Amino acid sequence: MKEHLDRVDKAFENSIRLSIMALLMVNATVDFNSLNKLLGTTDGNLSSNLSYLISLKYVAVKKRFINKKPNTSYSALEAGRKAFKSHIEAMEKIILHSKKITLNL
Repeated sequence: MKEHLDRVDKAFENSIRLSIMALLMVNATVDFNSLNKLLGTTDGNLSSNLSYLISLKYVAVKKRFINKKPNTSYSALEAGRKAFKSHIEAMEKIILHSKKITLNL
């Protein structure tokens, strides 16, 4: 089981960051307001978690204007996609391995 635990990415231990990546894995881009609405978090909390994922180069940010209004959108980078897939695979293997273990209590 240790080899699977070593593949768990600390970046996704936080539920907000895990949710952000899950959304970005199935959507090409998601804007800040949509993420905020879907996750039900504060602007500051969402912003700090996005900044963390951006610093790891897991997520890209794009700032632009739409109808003269600022719009910030995010997308998963290849490194983020690989890290997230590896994390999910490791979690699945831990769960499957745990089912096979019988504890002698």
